[in-house]
Amino acid sequence: MTDSKSYLKDKYILVVDDEEDILETIEEMLDNARLDFAGDYQSASEKIKNNQYDLAILDIMGVNGMQLLEEAVQRNIPAVMLTAHAVNTESLMESIRKGAISYIPKDSLSDIEILLGDLLKAADEGNPPWKMLFDKVGPPFNRKFGANWKEADKEFWADFEDSHNSGGKD
Repeated sequence: MTDSKSYLKDKYILVVDDEEDILETIEEMLDNARLDFAGDYQSASEKIKNNQYDLAILDIMGVNGMQLLEEAVQRNIPAVMLTAHAVNTESLMESIRKGAISYIPKDSLSDIEILLGDLLKAADEGNPPWKMLFDKVGPPFNRKFGANWKEADKEFWADFEDSHNSGGKD
């Protein structure tokens, strides 16, 4: 935990969620980082346009998170998608297609400091952040979606494995 905590030290992170309690929880958990917050699409979009963040944490539902993801990617801001209600294979694949570096279910929020530190470190070192994510939170995906959940979209996941596990990009 010390390594992840120190890796986040002074990172400038935008946190976007329409739920105040989620914003407060993340603020408490990421106390080593410099945080900026938005609770709606418009203010988040303005912040993305006017600031250069080390990372954006974007809720999918309630704030038009997929549009914000596109805006963050255009500005070369690494983005992590955070969701409770949209935990499904479609939003996971859309997040990947649109350039998110990770997708974190809100039920993994208690580990967010470690996950984000590890994700940013992996990305900075040229290692595939998605591989690290699946290594860490893959079992909850398997429980939620079923053991063979990638079978329905074999071509997508084969391409994903080829590009992300080697450190390449789509």
